[in-house]
Amino acid sequence: MVFTACEDIIDVDPEFQKERSQIFKNLEEYEYALTGAYSLFRQTGYFGSGGQTTGSWSVLPDMMTDNLVQTGEDLGNWTNQVNYFYASDDSDIEIAWTAAYGVINQANLVLTNIDQIGAAEPKRVNRIKGQALAIRAMAHFDLLRYWGESYERNSSAKGVPYKTEFSPEELPARLSVKETYDKIFQDMTAAEAALSDIDVPSINASTNRGYIDLLVVRALMARMNLYAKEYAAAENYATLVIDAKPLASKTEFPGIWSDASLAEVIWSVTFSAGQGDYGSGVHAASSNRNRFRPSQELLNLYDPANDIRFPVYFATRQSQNVNPPRPIYPGTPLVYTSGGTLITRRILSKVVRTNGTRYDNQLNWKALRTGEMYLIRAEARAMQGGAKAVLGLADLNTLRAARINNYVPQVLAGQNLLDAIENERRRELVGEGHRWFDLKRTSRFIDREDITLNFTAAQLDPNAREWTWPIPQVEIDANPNISGQQTTGY
Repeated sequence: MVFTACEDIIDVDPEFQKERSQIFKNLEEYEYALTGAYSLFRQTGYFGSGGQTTGSWSVLPDMMTDNLVQTGEDLGNWTNQVNYFYASDDSDIEIAWTAAYGVINQANLVLTNIDQIGAAEPKRVNRIKGQALAIRAMAHFDLLRYWGESYERNSSAKGVPYKTEFSPEELPARLSVKETYDKIFQDMTAAEAALSDIDVPSINASTNRGYIDLLVVRALMARMNLYAKEYAAAENYATLVIDAKPLASKTEFPGIWSDASLAEVIWSVTFSAGQGDYGSGVHAASSNRNRFRPSQELLNLYDPANDIRFPVYFATRQSQNVNPPRPIYPGTPLVYTSGGTLITRRILSKVVRTNGTRYDNQLNWKALRTGEMYLIRAEARAMQGGAKAVLGLADLNTLRAARINNYVPQVLAGQNLLDAIENERRRELVGEGHRWFDLKRTSRFIDREDITLNFTAAQLDPNAREWTWPIPQVEIDANPNISGQQTTGY
């Protein structure tokens, strides 16, 4: 510090002390900040996994239900979530909360003064701004999925705080569910309008679906409206997506899960070497532990001989029971070590990629697919009843015909149709972060018939407080405006 020659170098305002109007000087810097928002989806606690924390919106929603079974190889990781023991001081719940608001904070950074800085390039501003608005809305919606006490569009029950500024001084109170939805749909509507008038023909290249474009916004709107029970809107948005992005063929479908094909992939979060993965909660190749296996009741829902999803989604994997354990990779001859025995495990293979003779797990997270859009439209139509329900049945049969060889269309109506759609969501979307929220939004109960560990919770009543997570205590301590707004029952 005594060298005066360095004064010009070190005499720089710390970034966190700058006024918001001084943060960016051109749209290139906004582009970099937008890339940062996408990268945060990979963090531990959102879609990514690491250490003892798994992706809160990737595989955890299946681990917490009847789709995946905790095994003795898990070493107790995620026990609180799996058995609904969580409280306001739970570290994994805090990580999920802060991960989502970290994404929101970065999106708000991108939105700060962008209209003023980019006034001369409005279409480019629309492209950047539209993505940031959709990211902000989606992250708040994901928070609502765990922390919302209701999914009803106009519910006065507790929702989540909605943060709209890149500012540590903004400490929002907890909104009602209705107020939360109002802001989510306001952002999504603005994102749809912005991305309808941009400076390039396409945001995504033909070989990549890693960015939020107009198609992604409409797919998110279909999902959000289904949760809000705005069925006509959910149907309309799902139709727009289906018309633009058809289902994968039977030959294309397996390639989706090795990232060899983008067929029916609407949006995927990119994971590259060194950036983690989202499948370690289901199977961690590095430690050779099958922490969560597919439940037998889930496997029994498939026709193994004809359903093309069965060999794609599930596989057996062998390893030697030696110290340390030695996995057997494809193409690697089995060489026994003294005292080693062969272990065969059933795994959810759609989250594990084989790279040559090793499992590297470097798969992109399939955040939105056309298969989900068919199921959204089928359910939305079934809930509207009458002639719409007949169309919903047609959607269900169309999806099944695309996935099952020699499929014979079924005739279903009323609750039987809704139950069939729920079971098809379970078959189609296993391991993609839906099961917990599907059970919550339809007020169904959890009844685990297949349990490995004697301390695993077998049931969860539809009215249990545990369907809604508690606000982390650190948030309540830091934000005086949320004091007294803890989730009911905690």
